[in-house]
Amino acid sequence: MPMDKDLFARRALDDVAKLLTLQDRNPHSSTYGCFDRNYWHFRTIDFPSGMAQEFVWPLALAAATDVPGNAYYDSAAVRDWVEAGIRFAARAARSDGWCDDYYPYERATGAAAFSLLACLESYRLLGLEDGDLVAFFERRADALAAHRESGTLSNHEALVVLCLAKLAELTGLERWNGAIARRLERLLSWQSTEGWFREYEGCDPGYLTLTISLLASLDAMSPELDLHASLTSAVRFAAEFIHPDGSYGGEYGCRNTYNFFPHGFELVGRFLPEALSVNDRFLEGLANGLAPCYADDHGIGHHTWSYLLAWRDFVEKRPGPPPRPEGRRVFPEAGLLIERREGLEIYVALNKGGVFKLFRDGVFVASDTHLSLLVRGRSQVRNAVGHLIDSYKIALTDEAIGVSGSLGWAKEEQMTTLKLIILRVVMLSFGRFFPNLVRRLLQRLLITGKRVAPFTFRRTLGWKGGSLQVRDELAARSWNEVEAAGIGGHQTSIYVVMSRPFQAGQLMPWQDLTQRLRRLDDGEQLIVERRL
Repeated sequence: MPMDKDLFARRALDDVAKLLTLQDRNPHSSTYGCFDRNYWHFRTIDFPSGMAQEFVWPLALAAATDVPGNAYYDSAAVRDWVEAGIRFAARAARSDGWCDDYYPYERATGAAAFSLLACLESYRLLGLEDGDLVAFFERRADALAAHRESGTLSNHEALVVLCLAKLAELTGLERWNGAIARRLERLLSWQSTEGWFREYEGCDPGYLTLTISLLASLDAMSPELDLHASLTSAVRFAAEFIHPDGSYGGEYGCRNTYNFFPHGFELVGRFLPEALSVNDRFLEGLANGLAPCYADDHGIGHHTWSYLLAWRDFVEKRPGPPPRPEGRRVFPEAGLLIERREGLEIYVALNKGGVFKLFRDGVFVASDTHLSLLVRGRSQVRNAVGHLIDSYKIALTDEAIGVSGSLGWAKEEQMTTLKLIILRVVMLSFGRFFPNLVRRLLQRLLITGKRVAPFTFRRTLGWKGGSLQVRDELAARSWNEVEAAGIGGHQTSIYVVMSRPFQAGQLMPWQDLTQRLRRLDDGEQLIVERRL
């Protein structure tokens, strides 16, 4: 069945009205061009998010996309608003080129790089020639080239490399060549032998598609970098995680994302046709309403430009769909397992206690993000969960998958007035000189640091009679302080900006185990058995 590439464009164009709503489009306004509506309209924050200026790119692409029903195509007004967005990015930037995203003097690599790439590409699409804007691009590129952010985020590293390469192409300058080579070498060193690129603690199939797209764009403009082998390995790994119904990713990834950036698969498909089959299956899911909703005020732009680029660079001659491979695939470095047998497909995070997604005959059956407890403490109720990344004990046999270990305390830090004041005071004083230190502390608090809870579990997944048998055993020294227990299908417990979107597979009820917990005496285990 031929794929309808216009699905990419139509889905993206549905978001353009919201992008325009987020922008100050009044030419006589002092914040003309700003996309942070909380700043310019609601006035609830004291600085504009630099990430928001990324939205110029999907608008510029919308004006350049000649698809039936596109009211924004070749619109002079949209072009003016795109240019205003670029100019506001330049005005709002600090003198050294940096922008902020969450707090002042953050030096936010992601926001700076996403918005710079968007401004560069929009500048080119509009055919602008402006020395002041180019000078702004150069300042930001210099800042990014010299900066090393804390944490291992491959998608950010790929963004920086592509920004530098795009600006070098625009200006004809060679001063970033050394940084491009060093940063690219660093990025490639983060690629696993299994094909994926590291994101903080491990593998996230969703963010991998973004890294693929950025590297594929770099390869298309600089084939001498010889990226085909790396891209082939990455695409083949990503292809394992396109579900039979066309959905992709989820809570079994280390960063819990449903991200899918299709553009890179079209570019890689020019030399590796099997990459196109990944997009074909995703288009089937898109047609059936299975794409996640990323239309929040902060992240709406990312997928919009990728969808429009996939439409623009769509490869017309495409291979037929490959067969779904049977058997078990284990990726030890990623901590992931896929098994296909008797019409069932299961995707398991071994490094997250056995979190899984299950499909039968191509239809979604269940998502399971493991056991969760509410535990009463001295001053608060805390959440103990089984899905935090850890070195669990794994036992694999032909007929079963076993994972055992301890629950961990979920990360639930929220901003308060006092914390907000302290953060502002710190960043407006000495913190502005040590942004990486502040970022590292916040990362440990919200993302990477792990605290073990006093509960142990064993999860066993087995096959019997064409069904998946799930057995959970949970032990505690005492159940007295446990107020509630349950199993959810989309629960996450670390901060990830692109996690927790709505996706149709999340229309599963919470499984409440509290009443069963009430019947337990100290020393007894909570045992939950299910057949799926």
